[in-house]
Amino acid sequence: MDDTLADPLAGRLLDGRYAVTTRIAHGGMATVYLALDTRLDRQVALKVMHAELARDDEFVRRFIGEAKSVARLSHQNVVAVFDQGADGPFLYLAMEYVPGRTLKEVLRERGRFTPAAALDIMTGVLDGLAAAHTSGIVHRDVKPENVLLTADGRLKVADFGLARAQAAAGHTRTGLLIGTVAYLPPEQVTGEATGPRSDVYSAGVMLFELLTGRQPFTADTPIAVAYQHVNRDVPVPSSLVPGIPPAVDQLVLAATSRDPALRPADASEFARAVRRVREGVGEPSGLTGVMGVGVQGLGEAPWLDLDRPWRDDATARPAGGPGTGPLNPSLSVAAGFGSAGFGAGGFGAGAGGGDGQDPLSSRTLVVHREQGGQYSGGREPFLQRWLFSPRLAVVALIVALGVGLGLGGWWLTAGRYASIPDVADASVSQARTALTLDGFKVARVSPEHSNAVAKGAVIGTSPSGRAAKGSAVTILVSSGPFTSVVPKVSGDALGAAEAALRGAHLTPTVQKVGSNSPVGTVLGTKPSAGTTWPQTKPVTIQVAGGPPIPDFSGQPVQAAEQWASAHDAKLQTQQSQNSDQPNGTIIAQEPAAGSLYKQGETVVVTVSSGPAEVNVPYVIGMSVQQATQALQAAGFKAQVQSFGLGNNPNARVWDYSPVGTAPRGSVIMLDVLPGVGNGGGF
Repeated sequence: MDDTLADPLAGRLLDGRYAVTTRIAHGGMATVYLALDTRLDRQVALKVMHAELARDDEFVRRFIGEAKSVARLSHQNVVAVFDQGADGPFLYLAMEYVPGRTLKEVLRERGRFTPAAALDIMTGVLDGLAAAHTSGIVHRDVKPENVLLTADGRLKVADFGLARAQAAAGHTRTGLLIGTVAYLPPEQVTGEATGPRSDVYSAGVMLFELLTGRQPFTADTPIAVAYQHVNRDVPVPSSLVPGIPPAVDQLVLAATSRDPALRPADASEFARAVRRVREGVGEPSGLTGVMGVGVQGLGEAPWLDLDRPWRDDATARPAGGPGTGPLNPSLSVAAGFGSAGFGAGGFGAGAGGGDGQDPLSSRTLVVHREQGGQYSGGREPFLQRWLFSPRLAVVALIVALGVGLGLGGWWLTAGRYASIPDVADASVSQARTALTLDGFKVARVSPEHSNAVAKGAVIGTSPSGRAAKGSAVTILVSSGPFTSVVPKVSGDALGAAEAALRGAHLTPTVQKVGSNSPVGTVLGTKPSAGTTWPQTKPVTIQVAGGPPIPDFSGQPVQAAEQWASAHDAKLQTQQSQNSDQPNGTIIAQEPAAGSLYKQGETVVVTVSSGPAEVNVPYVIGMSVQQATQALQAAGFKAQVQSFGLGNNPNARVWDYSPVGTAPRGSVIMLDVLPGVGNGGGF
């Protein structure tokens, strides 16, 4: 049954104003509904906090703080917040409804973007973040799932549910880490102060993903991914996708420096650098509506020097600074407290649920740092001071309440969740069995392109990692690799042809072929232009490498000898006794006609020794018709040489030549006289 049918808000008029029509997303902290604002007659997206969390004052404070922070923003690249209120147990935000798709969905569909397209997308994203930074707001959960692309090509940054005003950053609960581990800046993992430079780091990771089609760090657990952000540098994008310009590489590494001081100061400075590099790329991106206007000067930007030669890993990062130490070993992860974000159809599930198309490292998580302090209140031992105190009952009550709250918190954060079995590379039936045995329901089997998993094999599940016990899970099955249309490159320079194929996410290989065109001319591709081709298979660029070897078939052997003498080639002949071609005729050659001739190469030609000699049938006294049939059956051709007094089919053969034996297929000449009657005598 559709979950929407049983939803308590579906079909309800919330707060006397918002007519809820359908649920469009569900996350660990909130559910998103499509609704009609009956007062202003417009569609909105309602983000409603889960009822069990609405009873927690800290969560209520964070929820209302989200509305107050984001409502101050007014920018074309930011999803607007219209209203905030409560209706009984339901706390809600009324937000701009943006029909379209998330950047993550488009990225899954395309595999990766060209440098030009990736920079154009980042321009719109950074403009939205820059507006937030100017207002003192830090997003703290920048990722492709939180970027919407509208039908007309505009970008909007969504889900500032984890945003905090920079001035109030110190009031965040001690030991609480909120974010998506695939994009977390090191300082957010280690518990240091965060700010606009933290959003810059996440945006740099997102640019890496747009360019390469993958996240820089992956691991079996979220905590392992977080550890890599602290202790490892983000790789150079061109090390995974050759052909990315060095300036684009440097943009990524500058934004993802583990030392925040070496990053751009905020999204505005990063956006100016992106525009400057985008001007140098030059090629069209195929995207509309995502670029900002104009290119402002960078001013002093010590974190980016586009004229400096590329740095290796030994000099690309500082030896010390934040993030170089080990990760706090006391960190533990509690999945499912992420905010509901925006997704398919304008909104989708963010962390802990939702569309579930992402690996565990792409889900919004809450990480708690355990506090291990000891008593330090005075010299008198604790037991001596409190054992017989009249306040013991109060303490016991507080402890009991603490245990109860702890158990309740455990149930909300971990107890009601279970690990989803890893079914990658299994068959669909095996995956269905494994999920069912672990208490999950299989909602559906969904095809999804994959360049790494063979067609028909299971890629994984949606959601993955952990989910509520008994919840529905989608099995993702590979529908084969992403495909691209082979572009037309004939007549282009080789470098341009290779770039065109890489821009279509295809891998080029080069083959020199024989041609009378100038050496180096691109002749075409295998497969030909316009063919839909898997991205996992290479495309061969055919380039003129020199004159071709002629076609000697049907020519006398002397023709091959003359060509070999003129081109300093070695000619080797071999005889064939099984050919009907005349003696001395070339019937085959190696290399094949049209192949590239290499100086001094040996060309082998097969020469016919002539057809075999066979017996000629005795046909004297036969009619012309009978003689012709007999000769044809023996492999000869018959031709009448003299017909006497007329064209009479009953005329008799009185002589023929040659006699005895002759080459199969040769012509036998017949001498005839008019016959008498219907075949009787001379």
